[in-house]
Amino acid sequence: MKKEVRTVVYDDGLHIEAYCFQGLAQPFPNHFHEYYVIGFVENGVRALSCKNQEYTIRKGDILLFNPGDNHACVQCGGEALDYRSINITKEVMLDLAEEVTGRRELPGFSPCVISAWEAAYCLHILHELVMTDDCGFGKEENLLLLISRLIQQYGRPFEACVPECQEEVEKACEFMEQHYAERIYLTEVCHYVGLSKSTLLRAFTKSKGVTPYSYLENIRIGRAKKLLEHGVSPVEAALQTGFSDQSHFTNYFNRFIGLTPGAHQEIFSKERDGHGLGK
Repeated sequence: MKKEVRTVVYDDGLHIEAYCFQGLAQPFPNHFHEYYVIGFVENGVRALSCKNQEYTIRKGDILLFNPGDNHACVQCGGEALDYRSINITKEVMLDLAEEVTGRRELPGFSPCVISAWEAAYCLHILHELVMTDDCGFGKEENLLLLISRLIQQYGRPFEACVPECQEEVEKACEFMEQHYAERIYLTEVCHYVGLSKSTLLRAFTKSKGVTPYSYLENIRIGRAKKLLEHGVSPVEAALQTGFSDQSHFTNYFNRFIGLTPGAHQEIFSKERDGHGLGK
């Protein structure tokens, strides 16, 4: 069996993350991110579900996940996944979009699985330059070229990619985003939005693609990720984001992010050497 290697680098100049997974067999449950993910499959075949659509992804495919796009994947066949990606926050994407289009608007990419050799070429070069901590302006150039091609061919206003949902569902999201650090019960959420449990579950899952509890766990993981990046210990991050114990937090973080909380934090430590993290 091929050895599993997970390498992650944060680029201080571009303010993006670069992930590289080799020999990965881990399935990922239905989840979402608060940032953009632009990925490239280098080897392996996976069954992907994104926004309730089913795909088979394989070598050469580019994945485009907007913030909030729910997705899950599992290995197909015997070959493990080799995959590289970059993660871009909304704030950084706004700057990039304005530079590329002259308009400060978030793009929404569609479809989520594409085959585009020019974009793949830019992504590959960009990823290698970030991984090797290259100091030239080639990184920024390839990032702008990549975003420019993606917006031109696959972009539309971000709001158009967000499905319409009922006011009660948005109120439920608002409630969980405000109280994620507390112990929340479904009864409280339903009381706040004025719906029965079964009605909220149906409406929420149809609108968001995940259940209310899964949405809450994603919010908690996203907040914990930011705390870790600012030097908060994994134990304290777990406490501040509402996880019942350290083991629960570690298991969820690894399932959704693909790294342990400690491993993720090392990327942003003051003593990082710029060569990323290999495990």
